[in-house]
This record gives sequence, C-alpha cells and structure tokens, in this order.
Amino acid sequence: MELKVTRYEVDDHGIATVWFHRPGRGNSWTNLMNTEYRWIMDTLDRDPEVRVVVLTGSGNQFCVGADTKALNFYTTSEDDYADTVDASAAAQPGTGVNPEFETDVIWQWGLRVPVIAAVNGACAGIAAAITSFCDLRFAAEGIKFTTSTPRLGLPAEYGLSWILPRIVGLTHAADILYTGRVVYSEELLQMGFLNGLFPRETLMEEVYKVARMIATQVSPASVTSAKRQMYAELLHLEPRRAIDDSKELIGHFMRQNDFREGIAAYNEHRPPRFGAPIIDPAVATGGS
Repeated sequence: MELKVTRYEVDDHGIATVWFHRPGRGNSWTNLMNTEYRWIMDTLDRDPEVRVVVLTGSGNQFCVGADTKALNFYTTSEDDYADTVDASAAAQPGTGVNPEFETDVIWQWGLRVPVIAAVNGACAGIAAAITSFCDLRFAAEGIKFTTSTPRLGLPAEYGLSWILPRIVGLTHAADILYTGRVVYSEELLQMGFLNGLFPRETLMEEVYKVARMIATQVSPASVTSAKRQMYAELLHLEPRRAIDDSKELIGHFMRQNDFREGIAAYNEHRPPRFGAPIIDPAVATGGS
C-alpha cells in the first residue's frame, strides 16, 4: 500500500515505530489515515520479526482528532455517520482472538504485539480513544489531552465511556467525559492514565528503553499470552476462572522451548534467546 498520511519502520531489535503523518494538519484523523493505520498494524502483527509497536505522531503533535474539514461536512450532510466510516473493506487486524475486539479502535487488543503510545503532542478526540486502547502510554511533559466531544455537541466516542473508568476510575472519567476540558499530561499521570512522563526531548529515548526490554528480554509468546489473558479476564470478571485458566497455561508453557531457555539463561547469567512469536491469531496461547 502507498502510504500518504502514515509511515512506519522496523529496527534491528524488532521494534516497529508507526507515525500519524499529517504534520501540516496536526496529524488529524481521516478515513484514509484509518485505512493506512489498519494496514500497517495488520502487516506488523503478521511479521515474526516484530516484537513491539511504538505509536507516535510526526512533528510536534500526536493527533489532534478528526480533521476539521470532515467535521464541517457532517454539519450539512444527511449521510449516516456509521456508513461514512465503514472500515469493512480495509485490513482487519486483531481478528480471530475475541469477537469483542473486532471493531474500531479496540482491535488493538487483538494484536499479538503490545502497542506503546508515545504521546509527543496534543492528543484529542478519536486520538484519545486510540491512546486509551493502547497497552502502555507515555507522554511528554505539558501535553494537552481532551475528548473534545461535549464541546462539539457529541457523545463520548469510540468506547471512551467504557475504557476510561477502567483506567482512571469513575470519578476522573466523569470529569474528563462531562467537561471535555483540556487535561495536561502531568494530571494524566496522577490519574493513572500514563505509565510515565518525560521531558519532550527525551520522550522517545525513554519509550524505546521500554520497547527494547519487551523486544529483547522477554518471551514474545509469553507477552502475547499475558495480553490476551488480561483483556479476556477484564471482560469476564471471574477471578476463579482466571486462576484456573492460568494454571492450564502454565502447564502448557512449561512444555515449550521458551521456558527451558528462560531457565537456562537465568542459571547461566546471560540474556535469553527466545523463539518466534505467536503469529496465528486463532492461537490464543502457546510457545515456540
């Protein structure tokens, strides 16, 4: 696919970086960006060399939300919104893991790779939802975050009413969703929305430290399994089932090469050399 509003690259450690790439428009979101982003993430998730994805924005912004031209279109259009953003013809990353993940934004939970949001600038509207459904979130100091929707006469969008209370709690979520106010990254850290906060000039360096740890020091099969366990158990809310299922998984993983390698590396005081990741989305767990 020819990419016009996104870009990506993969380094030698298996760390993929994806950029929203409309720097002249604040990296604002469009249907084309959605299509390209889906294609990139599907491509990366199928690549066995990729271990982790870092998502950020080109220039000084992360993503300022929907393009204003698109918003203006809807003030006069009679078209149904759902029809105009139908992505059924686009790539479908994250499918085959859980039917609840097979729709916009939350498909990121169906990916085998963890997705780290590196919020390097303003994050608004749908970008707030995309960031919320990433696995880890880091931001630069002084970054502005807002849902925007109540100030535009719109409801909470793209699952924010579901995910935000689970990240920051009901009290903070109500504040963010009801007021649509600008929340700075320092406050987001206090709320528990962010995993870390860094000066703008060192943000990517710090994020890549975390990404390299995931890419080089842990079993990719274990990471995929933990990701799928965590989000599945968040949905069913059955602690006994979570424990019993984990015991079955432990037995399975103890028969895999990664377990033997992990123990050997620990005993020999050396970095582990883990095998290939889980690629087949139909395989929820397993080792190399």
